[in-house]
Amino acid sequence: MDTILNYILGLGAAIFLPVIMILLGLAMRMKLKKALIAGLTLGVAFTGMNVVLGFMFEAISPAATALVERTGLQLTAIDVGWSPMAAIAWAWPYALVLFPLQIGINLCMLGFKWTNCLNVDLWNVWGKIFTASVVAALTGNLMFGFIAAGIQIVLELLNADVMQKQLHGITKIPGVTCTHPMMLQGAFLGLINRMLDFIPGINKINMNAVQLKEKLGIFGENSVMGFLVGGLIAFMGGYDAKGILTTAMQVATALVLFPMVAKLFMQALAPIADATSSFMKSKFKGREFYVGLDWPFLAGQAEIWVTAIVLVPIELILALVMSQMGMNNVIPLASIINVVVAVPALIVAGGNLFRMIIISTIATPMYLAVATSFAPMITDMAAKTGTLQVTAGQFITWIQLEAPEFRWAIAHAFNGELLGIGALVIFAVAFAWYYRYMQKVNAQLDQK
Repeated sequence: MDTILNYILGLGAAIFLPVIMILLGLAMRMKLKKALIAGLTLGVAFTGMNVVLGFMFEAISPAATALVERTGLQLTAIDVGWSPMAAIAWAWPYALVLFPLQIGINLCMLGFKWTNCLNVDLWNVWGKIFTASVVAALTGNLMFGFIAAGIQIVLELLNADVMQKQLHGITKIPGVTCTHPMMLQGAFLGLINRMLDFIPGINKINMNAVQLKEKLGIFGENSVMGFLVGGLIAFMGGYDAKGILTTAMQVATALVLFPMVAKLFMQALAPIADATSSFMKSKFKGREFYVGLDWPFLAGQAEIWVTAIVLVPIELILALVMSQMGMNNVIPLASIINVVVAVPALIVAGGNLFRMIIISTIATPMYLAVATSFAPMITDMAAKTGTLQVTAGQFITWIQLEAPEFRWAIAHAFNGELLGIGALVIFAVAFAWYYRYMQKVNAQLDQK
């Protein structure tokens, strides 16, 4: 069973999720032809988005690496990105238990009307496995790991419900929401955004990509913004003229292609979401249901990429400053384009690019600090599972820890540490506030 499941997961989200969506469509009484077309279009959308993402990362990552080298950072923890973390999670001996746990909790919450979200993003169950394995490794208690993962599943579903209207307003895709772990950061980022409401001057600035284009003219175009920001990163990395122009053009190309590929998600998801909503409403009168998905259907929003790219030099400066203060030991590399903070910032800021950059900047030290804290444990987990072997004195970690404040708090709280318990209580209070705040925002949207 383990071999079969690993083979299926090894096919990747671009194949695994379309199969799930085709089966879901058929279960929701879609015609075979429509279900197949929708599923295949979703696979094309995922593949296309991954191609563009890979293209941009290949352009930016070498420039970012060169920039890191020019800073002279001498740190022992290397940011290796999400892929090795996923490999560590899947190598955990109890990984398969998280599938029935996630499905069971979801169905239970649907039955008791605690959520209206049907989470079909089974690919990202590895995020729950990662949380469970980290908690189990730190506490030495397997049951604590499963309980922590269960809490994360519940919070993801509640969060998916309360932000669906904002997602619909941004993407125009009906009946779809996001259950990715990164969205749990809304509780923390939402507080920052609310605080900005009380700062004179800042609270009056509202500028998304469209408004930026209107105000800046040609400089607000995706192609021009990408060209300028990509060229700036390459220049800071010490590239020659050819390298600067090449990198600038590659980033410009990526920013232009993102919205084009994102339209495929709407073509694929709208029919399945409509069929699911109609079927569920026929069975449960008076209820509205949403399909929970991975985050790439949001990737067409230019604000995400402008924020993430502008954040690159900021991350390096903060890494350098925090290392001098003894608060950071991580070299930002594989995850230096931090979409994990930019995506939830898009939601809480309502697409306000100016606020997204401020919020992301304020949150960045938390990513570096938690990645530093988790580095020894992650390195040890990699060695024990046989996933990666690291040279003595060197560590691996992951800056994009997807809700790092939650994962750090719950791991150390279950370990019986007062600081961890206090952090978890603060997160719970922040999430409760965020949930109620988003409900008020939703009520205002309904009135409009």
